[in-house]
Amino acid sequence: MILSKIKDPRLVTVRRGGSLSDADHRRIALWAAECAQHVLFLFEKDHPDDRPRVAIAKATAWGRGEIRTTEAKVAAYHANAAARDADKPAKYAAYAAGQAAVVAHVPEHGLGAAAYALRAVLQDNLGNPEKAREERLWQVSRLPAEIRALVLEDAARRNALCWNVFGL
Repeated sequence: MILSKIKDPRLVTVRRGGSLSDADHRRIALWAAECAQHVLFLFEKDHPDDRPRVAIAKATAWGRGEIRTTEAKVAAYHANAAARDADKPAKYAAYAAGQAAVVAHVPEHGLGAAAYALRAVLQDNLGNPEKAREERLWQVSRLPAEIRALVLEDAARRNALCWNVFGL
C-alpha cells in the first residue's frame, strides 16, 4: 500500500477539498507517465502485451486533457492485470504503467509510478543500487518546476510506504 491514511491536502484537487490545481494534477500525470515509459522496456522485452503501453498512453492523454478519467482508470486496471502475469522486474514496470494511468483518479499515484519504476530498475540490477540512484536522479530531473517541491516532499513523507526507494 503506497497511499497514506492521512491525505496531504496539497495532493487533493480543489474540487475535492484540497489545494491541488487541475494544471498541477495533469503535470503529475505526465511526469508519472514519463517515469513509467522510461522502464517499460523491462516489461516489453519478454512480454508481447501492449496493456502497459496503452496505460501510459492513456495517462499521457489524460494529462493533456484529451480523455476522461474513466478511460485512464480502465487502462490502469488492464496494466495491473498484465503485471500479475509477469515476473520481476517486468511486473514492477507494468505496475508503474498502471499507477501512472490511475493518477487521473488520485494524484498521489504519481509517486507510485515512480516507486514501481525504481523497483523495476532495482530488480533488474540486483546488487547494484547505483542504477536505481541514477534512475531516481533522472526522475527528479524530469519533474516540472511547478510540482517539483511538492513531489519531493511527498516522496520524503511516503518513502517508507514506497519500500524506501526514494532514499537510495
